This record gives sequence, C-alpha cells and structure tokens, in this order.
Amino acid sequence: MAKRKAVSIKDVARESNASLTTVSLVLNNRDGRISSATRERVLSAVERLGYRPSRLAQSLQSQRSGFLGILVPQLRHAFADVYFGELISAIQETAAEHDYKIILDVANPRYLERNHHLELFRRHYIDGLLCLGVTNNDTYLADFGEGQPVIVVNNRVQDVDLDFVQCNYVEAGRIAATHLCELGHRHIGYIHGATEVQTTSDLRHGFEEILQRFDISLPPSHFEDGLYTEEGGADAAIALLKRDPSITAIFSGNDKMAIGAISGLKRIGKRVPEEVSVIGCDDVHQSEFCDPPLTTIHTPIFDVGARACTMLLDLISSKQETVRETKDVSLTVRNSTAAPQTGRNGSPQ
Repeated sequence: MAKRKAVSIKDVARESNASLTTVSLVLNNRDGRISSATRERVLSAVERLGYRPSRLAQSLQSQRSGFLGILVPQLRHAFADVYFGELISAIQETAAEHDYKIILDVANPRYLERNHHLELFRRHYIDGLLCLGVTNNDTYLADFGEGQPVIVVNNRVQDVDLDFVQCNYVEAGRIAATHLCELGHRHIGYIHGATEVQTTSDLRHGFEEILQRFDISLPPSHFEDGLYTEEGGADAAIALLKRDPSITAIFSGNDKMAIGAISGLKRIGKRVPEEVSVIGCDDVHQSEFCDPPLTTIHTPIFDVGARACTMLLDLISSKQETVRETKDVSLTVRNSTAAPQTGRNGSPQ
C-alpha cells in the first residue's frame, strides 16, 4: 500500500487560493490585517485537508523550542521519590496545558563538568529550566545568566540571585514547635535533613524561635541527621532515645523520616504517641496511612510545582521580570502526637 503524502502548507495555500505568507500568518495567529473571510477560507482548507503544522517549523519561526527542562540532583531513585514525583507531576501537567513538553536531566558531576546545563540553553533545547532539590553547595547555578529563565523549585540558594517558588519553611517550624509545646512537651528531639539545604535551615530557625519563647532548650544531643529517608529516620529516632530517654516528642524535617522514626521507636518498644509523639513535615499521601497516622505540617508541594511552571512560562513570555514567591503552610493533626504522660508528681515521665 502506497504511503499517503503528508499535507504541506503549500497544499493549504493552493486549496484556499491564498499566498504562503497569508497562510503562515493565519496559522501563527498573526493575522490582524487579514480579512475575516480570508482567514475563514484558510482555516476551512486546513480542516478539509487535515493539515497539522510541524512543531519544529513553528519553534524555528518563534525562536522557541516548546520544551522546558527539569534538573534534579543525583540521588538514589530520584524519580521514584514521592517528593520529587509530586513536583515533577505538577510541572508536567501544567506544561502540557500550555502545549509544552518536558526534558528531565540529572545534575551529576560529569553532567556539570561538561557544562551540559548551559548547553540546554545554548543549543535552544529548552526555553526555561526548573531546578529541584538544590543546595547551597550547587555553585553551578551561578552559571545561568540574563535571558536564561530559571526557577528554583521549593527552595532558594544563598548568594545566587535566582527566581524561586517555595513553601514557608520558617513558618512550618514555628507551627510544629507551637503544636508540641502547647501539648506540654519540654524534652524534644529533632531529626533533620541535609544542612546545606536552605529550607532545612529555615525549618530549624522557625522551630527554635518558638522553643525559645517557651524557654525550652534544644541541646546538640537532641539533633540527629535522618538523611531524608525512612531508614535514616528510624536510626535517628533510636539514637535520640538512647542518648536521652526523657525525650517525649520528635520533630522530623520531612514525612519520610517521621514515618521511619515511628518504625524505629516501635522497634525499641516505645509507643507512639503514648510515650513519644512524632510530627513530620510535607503531608505526603503516605502520612495518612502509617500507624499511627502522622501529624504533620502541610506544605502544598503539588501547588508549588504547578505555580513554578506557570511562573517560568511567564518569564519566558516576558509577562514577569522576577519571581519570588513563598506559599503558606498549615498544621494537619492526626494520631501521632498527644500530651506527654505524667508521673504521680504531675511532671512528664
């Protein structure tokens, strides 16, 4: 069977009795000076012939690629991670609504040494870039210059003037600390993630600010790195309780570590929340279904990803010059926090 020849713009011009220039202007919505009758004649010809414009030709004409880049850090199973998955899903869905495609890249050392992050723009592979999971050590971010739309998603970077959309992690720390203090907890452990991440510092700053108001100290022995993983959270919770058995509550910098902390506490015979309360941060889907369901700080991760993508498109189209947005957070109370148990003298056990 003979292969059907693709319909070209010349076929549309011939069918509509219009010039190639006129057809091109109509197809690219630049037909302000063309009569409505001519425009309708061209569009009718497009419909009859089943013409589909070449995306490559359109992008060359508009000097846009029609692609957005997403750069993620080199992490084990990064694309399977619930946090990154939420952000990427939001970005992809928003991009698709605006007829954009997504290119995913991993910022590993080899990739950066070869300046592939800059080649994305130099070779016009993408029109804009969204950077996920960045840290204050990611000096390559300073390589991006004017005319290269880049947004840091759910974080910001010290000493690098890049646009960002993020959650209010200072406020998240304040809310978590207020919840535990108002329940009556005075001996509190803290499981943190990577300290080079700016939002990690923001979270701790807000948390300690409230503890100071309640005249509660948080000694170095009450901090433990949970590596942003369930396994790390479990090990951290066990280490904290072994160092100080008087701890009655633990705040975890993300839900994965908090879920791990609950598991670790059970492993050493501690009941949650009867003996140790646990509160997380992010409110990922799984937090509602662990045992007990996790009290956590709701950070609108999906909304942040969608908003970052929308704002990137606005930067590309020059509707925005800068983007500096911080989204509100809130407390989600479930069953993993409660008032501390008290002894006969009325003090926490």
